[in-house]
Amino acid sequence: MEIQAFENALFEEIKSLIEQSRSNAAKAINAEITALYWHIGRRIKNEVLCGDRAEYGEQVIDLLSKQLTEEYGRGWSKKQLWHCVRMVEVFPDEQIVSALRRQLNWTSIKTLIYIDEPLKRDFYIEMCKMNHWSTRMLQERINSMLFERTAISRQSDNVIAQDLDLLKQEGTISQDLVFRDPYLLDFLGLSDAYSEKDLEAAILTELTRFIIEFGSDFAFMARQKRITVDQEDYYIDLLFFHRRLKCLVAIDLKLGRFQAAFKGQMELYLRWLEKFEMQDGENPPIGLILCSGKSEEHIELMQLDKSNIKVADYLTKLPDMKLLEAKLRQSIGRARNRLENHLE
Repeated sequence: MEIQAFENALFEEIKSLIEQSRSNAAKAINAEITALYWHIGRRIKNEVLCGDRAEYGEQVIDLLSKQLTEEYGRGWSKKQLWHCVRMVEVFPDEQIVSALRRQLNWTSIKTLIYIDEPLKRDFYIEMCKMNHWSTRMLQERINSMLFERTAISRQSDNVIAQDLDLLKQEGTISQDLVFRDPYLLDFLGLSDAYSEKDLEAAILTELTRFIIEFGSDFAFMARQKRITVDQEDYYIDLLFFHRRLKCLVAIDLKLGRFQAAFKGQMELYLRWLEKFEMQDGENPPIGLILCSGKSEEHIELMQLDKSNIKVADYLTKLPDMKLLEAKLRQSIGRARNRLENHLE
């Protein structure tokens, strides 16, 4: 038995070494390939596409694609060469590409370079690096309009840039980069009529997908967390801990629209958690009230944006994505207008 245990341990150790070596080799190859594509794109852009030479450039790229395909086989289509050019247009600084190619694979970079808005593109770059997203996960997050649903999108461009720079340079993440509105909970499979208990039970059944929607740094702590105040019991629907924010997150699930009384209830939860549950080195707890509808005026008048209480809609059925996009862009516009008026 001892010999077999030794052999098994040796096998697992060597297996781990092989897997790590393969991973390192794949990363090195990816970095070299990405650098190659950038240099090819720069040569084409500077020597073929400079000035008013669009038609000539098309002809040269077409011919170049055929020559490279004959010499090296598949992988050098006209489309691929235009990807190379696009990367240079988006990232003209070689130092930026040098850092990026060591952290993201080429397929992810290819997805990112076609995001036109620079701040939005930077957001996805930093989220991709922080969460180690695969290309598939990155595309899913883009398709779900994660940036537009994240609270940071409602801030001014300067604030967005500052928060992303803090994350990039120091690894410090702001609350606005964590919380979203609305949350897409269509994967819960709820019928038209459901209760708060049904919603809670469905979330726990699909906890992994729920955490993916919320963000990978959320760790589940408790369901129906009982707290006692003056011999009276209250229950926090869901309690999480966020590793990067270093704080407890209390989630209250509501079926209807947001009501003013919800704020007082959440404040009680947060003060109790701060007094009895918060550990040394942690930040004050945050409350998230999930409603099936909310009033922007209520939230503005109660100044919840200045508190540790967040309010967000949740959707158990996805609307048409064009309608959702229009709604989100209107919401972002209103929030930024309020911010600009406040600063004036």
